[in-house]
Amino acid sequence: MTFRATVATLFPELFPGPLGISIPGRALEAGLWSLELRNLREFGIGPHRNVDDTPFGGGAGMVLRPDVADAALAGTRDGRPAICLTPRGRRFDQVRARELAAGPGVVVLCGRFEGIDQRLIDARGMEEVSLGDFVLAGGEVAAMALLEATVRLLPGAITAESAAEESFADGLLEYPHYTRPAEWQGRAVPPVLLSGNHAAIAAWRREEAARATRERRPDLWGNRPADGRTGDPADEIRGKHAR
Repeated sequence: MTFRATVATLFPELFPGPLGISIPGRALEAGLWSLELRNLREFGIGPHRNVDDTPFGGGAGMVLRPDVADAALAGTRDGRPAICLTPRGRRFDQVRARELAAGPGVVVLCGRFEGIDQRLIDARGMEEVSLGDFVLAGGEVAAMALLEATVRLLPGAITAESAAEESFADGLLEYPHYTRPAEWQGRAVPPVLLSGNHAAIAAWRREEAARATRERRPDLWGNRPADGRTGDPADEIRGKHAR
């Protein structure tokens, strides 16, 4: 079954953009997923196709009208989750990407202006999603990132081994990578990677992943699933080295 993505935006010309090249582009060409674009301007009001209006209660900026967005999203209540990109949403992560990739597709509304009328979000039961604690001019770049993170996990897009070993796959950041030449600008590749000892290499990679996570993302390290094990995850990793 093809994963179906529908994107409602004021700037459909931005798509597919990065989604049309590399892994997502090949997956699109192979029919692993489809991309439908809906131009919000086509559903605008009046001769000027207005899509926004001033906020009730006053304040700076304009707000995307609920009637316009609702018309643009007509027919998309078909079992796919509906997402709007907004800085006030829940942070998007790899877990959610995997959940979306396991489903039939997704409907994405790209925010613009000061925001989206909350009635539209509530009426359609939309999931409010953010990429992080920063503000963009609109939701298009965020939508591309969400879709790329999702469609690359579709069966056949990348190898299962690649998906299993990358960052966040098991609650850790990924270990560092090295390739030829074995020495570059006086910097040598860690000797264990040249040893041919696969068990030692696996242990080194696991420890490096743990170290990077502890140092760079203590929030991930502290919230890492226990997977049924007891004790400090760092002790478990050190124990692997000792065996």
